[in-house]
Amino acid sequence: MSEKIHAASPKPTKMVGVKGMNDILPPDSARWEWFEDKVRHLMARYAYRNIRTPIVEPTALFVRGLGEVTDIVEKEMYSFEDRLNGEALTLRPECTAGVVRAVVEHNLLYEGGKRLYYIGPMFRHERPQRGRYRQFHQVGAEVLGFGGPEVDAELILLASALFKELGLRDIRLELNSLGQPVERLAHRAALIVHFEQHLDVLDEEAKRRLHTNPLRILDTKNPAMKTVVASAPQLLSFLGEASMAHFNALRTILDANGLSYTINPRLVRGMDYYNLTVFEFITESLGSQGTLCGGGRYDYLIEQVGGKPAPAVGWGLGIERLLELIQEQCEPMAALSPDVYAIIPDVASLSAAIRVIEALRQAGVSVQMHAGVGEGMGSMKSQFKKADSSGAAYGLIFGGDELALGQVIVKSLRDGVGAQRLEDLTCVAQWAHTLQSTH
Repeated sequence: MSEKIHAASPKPTKMVGVKGMNDILPPDSARWEWFEDKVRHLMARYAYRNIRTPIVEPTALFVRGLGEVTDIVEKEMYSFEDRLNGEALTLRPECTAGVVRAVVEHNLLYEGGKRLYYIGPMFRHERPQRGRYRQFHQVGAEVLGFGGPEVDAELILLASALFKELGLRDIRLELNSLGQPVERLAHRAALIVHFEQHLDVLDEEAKRRLHTNPLRILDTKNPAMKTVVASAPQLLSFLGEASMAHFNALRTILDANGLSYTINPRLVRGMDYYNLTVFEFITESLGSQGTLCGGGRYDYLIEQVGGKPAPAVGWGLGIERLLELIQEQCEPMAALSPDVYAIIPDVASLSAAIRVIEALRQAGVSVQMHAGVGEGMGSMKSQFKKADSSGAAYGLIFGGDELALGQVIVKSLRDGVGAQRLEDLTCVAQWAHTLQSTH
């Protein structure tokens, strides 16, 4: 019989992640869990409730809500056509529009205003750089159905409280008011006249936006346009009595709470849906891209996505940039470690050991079990070495002789002496409490 020769299969190419979309691995993932836990507890104290919207939304939601001539819609969205039904879909570049869509679709304002928050990934196709990635993560807070400056103030105070809770410093608050649409129209006309007188200074991006969204020219990062932008008409000069009253009432509340701020008449936001209050929390510790948190009022967005007119205000902050600032300004987090490392001398002891281990876990003790059954349990020396490197406070040694007597050896791994004692397996709940309280 002839021997059939098979050609060697080529070695598969190692798969790697998409550029700018990063894995979050242990032990770094523990910092994310710690941060998210802080957020959830703080939101609960302010009576905000969690909302979770889909990652994929109709493309029209963002075009209608964010504005067709915004950078996000023009350059950064991951949009595609569903090949099964031809529907135009987009990976969410931000979450406010999705929250508003959900509120409208499920009629959440029927019984009154809502305070909501979200945590999750967003997607924008931009050049990956420090703290900015194509898949990034945000925390956001949204208040819908309330039109007064007191909720603007509450949201700003909430963000400030989060920074304090995290132990951050040197973060400044900037405020502005964009007024109402009719006031912005008058300001827009004045901006166009101003910039048309300086066409030789404007870059191509500014010229393109001149007659579509001149307000965004004020947000330019081009140093050559700094002087012409600084001399442009200020929106605050065009605000009517009601808009100024709203802005001044917000300032009064912030002043009463001792929260310092500066008024930045050039502060605008990247989405078209904002009106009245806009704000940013800024740090100098992360280079030129210093905005940590930004938001404002968007009283017309609910109507734009098909709901009954209702006011709303909110903010969003980038988790990656915030964690980077925490790492720079705060003490390093202690490494997570189990309470106990289970040392199992031989395979014969395995079943009895796992029964005790599970009882401990049910009693609230964190237990890391030594594994390696397929190749034997490994030497006691190697097991103790792994127990020590795990960071556990105690080792549990499940020796055959001790198990036969209904006992286990509890060995201290952190006192420098290695003291040990025998414990009765029938008293698991009692010494589980002791193990927790001492670690």
